[in-house]
Amino acid sequence: MNRDQDPVAGARELFSLQGRVAVVVGASGAIGRAFASAVGSAGASVALVGRREQPLREIAEELVATGVDAAPFPGDMLDLAALLAVRDAVSARWGSIDLLLNAAGGNVPAATLADGASPFELELDPYRKAQELNLIGPLAAIKVFGPALAVSESSDRAIVNVSSMAALQALSRVGGYGAAKAALESLTRSLAVELARGGTGIRVNAIAPGFFVGEQNRSLLLEADGSLTERGRRIIDKTPLGRFGDPLELASTVIWLCCPASKFVTGVVVPVDGGFSAYSGV
Repeated sequence: MNRDQDPVAGARELFSLQGRVAVVVGASGAIGRAFASAVGSAGASVALVGRREQPLREIAEELVATGVDAAPFPGDMLDLAALLAVRDAVSARWGSIDLLLNAAGGNVPAATLADGASPFELELDPYRKAQELNLIGPLAAIKVFGPALAVSESSDRAIVNVSSMAALQALSRVGGYGAAKAALESLTRSLAVELARGGTGIRVNAIAPGFFVGEQNRSLLLEADGSLTERGRRIIDKTPLGRFGDPLELASTVIWLCCPASKFVTGVVVPVDGGFSAYSGV
């Protein structure tokens, strides 16, 4: 029975990443870790990239224990020389790079308004830092790893960026972060068009997570005893599913955007947000 006759076998092949090599930038964060686990579980070999070596080693050991071919590659995404060294090391280990997952980023505390403060009081440097972390960093990774994707012999090559609900609608106090993520969405669409029209075969998409509790935002969303802060309560009230997300709930979307099942999908931003972006609050 061939694939056309066996829909189960066909589905497995469509959603398989067997034989692919994925680079996950920002792999030590909650979303990066979830991405690495997802593509690894689908069969990809996983290069874990981030600034801190020890967390990367621990994640690599956890993945290897589950049968995933994974290894740590320390490097700062804002350091082109370091990224080039990582690219060469990954290529030397696995021979090719097929997937780039840009999971690094986050809010900049200095660019966050205090309650009741005026945006006119913020200096420009924190805004620049937010752009550097959430736009220039992913762009640097694309600049370095993109040429390796372009020469890969795989028919399934993809770049996945991470946007935010703050790119779609204004969230109080984090305007710099929202502006940077909106720019990243624009870059995602632009690169998708240029790379498709250029015949590279590389697809570029983004995931816009809703609200997931991580180390960066825990104190904004939860009190020390685990109860909701005022901000956390307002978010839950505007999330129709009535809860925060689990990073592992991003797994199916990132696998889909990387695998053959999405071969005709490029230039889109997929919300995984419990309905937050669909709900007006009324």
